[in-house]
Amino acid sequence: MENEVALRFSLVALAGLMVVVAVCTFSFKKVLVTYAYGIIGISGVLLPDWEFFDRDFSQWFTPMAAPRGSAANRLPTIRFKLYPMRVALLSTIYCFGIYKWWMYVLS
Repeated sequence: MENEVALRFSLVALAGLMVVVAVCTFSFKKVLVTYAYGIIGISGVLLPDWEFFDRDFSQWFTPMAAPRGSAANRLPTIRFKLYPMRVALLSTIYCFGIYKWWMYVLS
């Protein structure tokens, strides 16, 4: 349920950003690029299996044991541990993407 709320909020914020880009630049192409970057960014944050990535970076390349019991009996846990390698990797990727998008919108 919380993921749906986060997705809905992210899509509304993206729509607002697209309106701002459209009003400021009067360019349909820049609005489409903003939409594409936004959808890729949202999917990069909300879609990954964070339970898998919550492990240490050195364990990402080994299989993860399946939890016992049915999916209906388990409560979803939404947590984000701050591992330095993951934070550095995601920060680099998103900062570079935002920089490229910003340079394109300003041109």
